[in-house]
Amino acid sequence: MRHARMALRPRTSRQPAPDELPARPVRRWRAGFWLRFVLLRMALVLVGSVGVYAVIDPPYSWTMHAAARQQPLAPRGWTDLGDIAPVMARSVVAAEDANFCRHWGFDMDEIRKVVASGSSRGASTLTQQTAKNAFLWQDRSWLRKSTEAVLTPLIEAMWSKRRILEVYLNLAEFGPGIFGIRAAAREHFGTTPDRLTPVQAARLAAVLPAPARRSPHAASARSRAILDGAATIARDGRADCFDG
Repeated sequence: MRHARMALRPRTSRQPAPDELPARPVRRWRAGFWLRFVLLRMALVLVGSVGVYAVIDPPYSWTMHAAARQQPLAPRGWTDLGDIAPVMARSVVAAEDANFCRHWGFDMDEIRKVVASGSSRGASTLTQQTAKNAFLWQDRSWLRKSTEAVLTPLIEAMWSKRRILEVYLNLAEFGPGIFGIRAAAREHFGTTPDRLTPVQAARLAAVLPAPARRSPHAASARSRAILDGAATIARDGRADCFDG
């Protein structure tokens, strides 16, 4: 009978001690906290950097640093957009981003055309290129492209179109070791940015996709098209956001 009563006694499970509780929820909470912490700090750094460069001229770039390891850099200095020949600004826009005044950083019409055609060419706008030149590096990694995608609307929101174009012209590479429009005008044509002629401006803009391989010292089909394009956007209003 004793054994029978013992068999009928309900079994109770032992409650785990506090130090035996699973640590997984705590670990997940900590991981989520630190992820949010890092992302918030990154966002603050990006917003702060864009805000600073809205009023302070970027002194240097990762692209310049990489180029300096290959050859000496030509002396450069900052040139305000008002001290650059207007035709130079129009030539760059005609060459790289004809709808610069009409988009918010991403040219969706151009992107759709590229996707529809199945082309491998890019549809990068001047704002995207400015984000890359001012803050990032030149490779095609997903990290660089995703960071560029975050920076682009921030730049459009915090900078004027004139400021975007000014920063671009002062950081762009116009030849091996030649960065910025002041160095480009001096090294290639022995002049200053405000004295560039329409032909000289078109030839400088023509080298931008491949400054290591192209030269501005001879006319090309591309430079002639840019010369015509700069005149066209001046007439049809696509230069109104930065011209004048």
